[in-house]
Amino acid sequence: MELNFQERLPLIQDWATILFAIAFILIAVNRNIFTSRFYEFSNLAFSDKYVKIYKDSSNMSNSFTITMFIVQLISFSFFIHLLISSVQNRDKTEMILFIQVFTFLSVFILSKYLIEKIISVTFHIEDFTEQFNLFKVSYRTYFGFILLPINMVLYYNNIVNEWIYLSIAIILFALNLITYSITLRNYQNLLLRKIFYFILYLCTLEIAPYYFIYYWVTKN
Repeated sequence: MELNFQERLPLIQDWATILFAIAFILIAVNRNIFTSRFYEFSNLAFSDKYVKIYKDSSNMSNSFTITMFIVQLISFSFFIHLLISSVQNRDKTEMILFIQVFTFLSVFILSKYLIEKIISVTFHIEDFTEQFNLFKVSYRTYFGFILLPINMVLYYNNIVNEWIYLSIAIILFALNLITYSITLRNYQNLLLRKIFYFILYLCTLEIAPYYFIYYWVTKN
C-alpha cells in the first residue's frame, strides 16, 4: 500500500476579519471604560475640547492612547495594503503584504518617536515636543478611527478603481497638513521663543523621513 504524505500548513483563512474584530473590540472596550473621554474623542472633528482636556504629557502613555494607537496602526496599515494591492494589481487577501506594511509602519513611527525624544532632551524642548506629539497622535488616531469602516467597505467589496484609493490618500494627506497648521497656530508663542530648534526639528523629523520614503517608493 502506497502512502502519500502531504504537509498541512495552518493558514488563517480570513485574517482581515480577525483584524477588524480586534480593532472594534479595542474601540468597544475604550468606549465602556473611558466613556467621557471616548465621547470627546469621537467629536474631535467638530470640537477641540478633547485636545484641550487631555493635553498633559502623561496622556501619551495612557492605556486609552496606546490602545487607540494600535487601532490607528491597523487602520492605516490596512489602507496602505489596499492601496498597494490596487496600484500593483495584487491580491488584497495577501496576508504577507499586510504584515510587511504593518511592520514597516510600526518601526518607522516608533523609531521616529525615539529620535524625537533624544532631540527634545538634547535641546531642552521636551514640553513642546510632548504636547506637539500628543496633538498629532490625537488627530491621526481619529483619522485612523474614521478610516477603519472605510477599509471594511473597500476590502469586502470588489472595488478595483485605483483612483478611489488615491483620492482617499490625498484627503488623508490634506488633513495631516491641516493638523500641522492648527498645531503651529496653537503653539506659535512657544515656537517664536525656540524658532531655531523648531526649524531643526521640523526639517529632521517632519520633512526628511517622508521625503526619503517617497524617494524609496518611487525608485522601487
